Amino acid sequence: MVLTGGDVSASPFTVVPAPIVRPAVAPAAEPEPTSERSGGTAGARAARSVLRAAQRARKRFERAEVRRFTGRARRRRTAWIVGLGSIVFAFGLIIGAAYSPLMALRTIEVVGTSRIPATDVSAALTGQLGTPLPLIDSDVVKGELSEFTLIQSYVTESRPPGTLVVRIVERVPVGVLAGPTGFDLVDAAGVVIETTPERTAGYPLIDAPDGIDSAGFKAAAAVLAVLPETIRSQLDTVTAVTTDDVTLSLLGGERVVWGSPEKSEYKAVVLAALLVGHPAGTVNEYDVSSPDSAVLR
Repeated sequence: MVLTGGDVSASPFTVVPAPIVRPAVAPAAEPEPTSERSGGTAGARAARSVLRAAQRARKRFERAEVRRFTGRARRRRTAWIVGLGSIVFAFGLIIGAAYSPLMALRTIEVVGTSRIPATDVSAALTGQLGTPLPLIDSDVVKGELSEFTLIQSYVTESRPPGTLVVRIVERVPVGVLAGPTGFDLVDAAGVVIETTPERTAGYPLIDAPDGIDSAGFKAAAAVLAVLPETIRSQLDTVTAVTTDDVTLSLLGGERVVWGSPEKSEYKAVVLAALLVGHPAGTVNEYDVSSPDSAVLR
């Protein structure tokens, strides 16, 4: 106990000062070593690097999957592009070659003529020489060939590099018509093939009182057009006034009642058989107007 007041020196007690107690202070934390801080930073960088690598790997995987799933479509598209390009390129080459001077017409070949001189047909088409084959004017060719009355039909054929082939079908004469200047050899359409002062041998005389535009002439010509040469060469005249009364006269005077041009091919077969079994001179009349029941008189 410490007593205060009064004279200190007279006090029988000795005053001892109380010790000063200071609060305890925790020692300051020592800073982490530098090596530990740098190790943490390196670890973070490594983690980020691994993450970026994983992201890049995932993107590569996704792109690979997309390419794998779309590979067939891409191959098909590539094939289409290549094929179309090849076609366009080939077409361009063909067009370029077709219209080039290398394809110019230099030779005209005429096939199928007998009465018409082939040189006359070639001469008529010389105006087309030098023209590229694809540019030959078909209307001009038609106009030139229409001048030949003996041409019934024709077909042209381009033969590269420079030849035009003209295939002609001539008119086939079936009989003669008596005219003011002689005898006209005509085909089934009544087109005059040639006119001669004398009747042409081997062809019957067509007797159609109303002319070539009449039903009688058309019926007689239709019958003559289907007759084989073996029968036609035995005919002297063919008479018809209407469509249903065609009558043939043989050189020996025998008559053939034909009727209409219907079933003419069949009638011709029946008549040929009758002529073999019953030759001309043994029969006066052959009636084949009903070919299933032919009659001999």
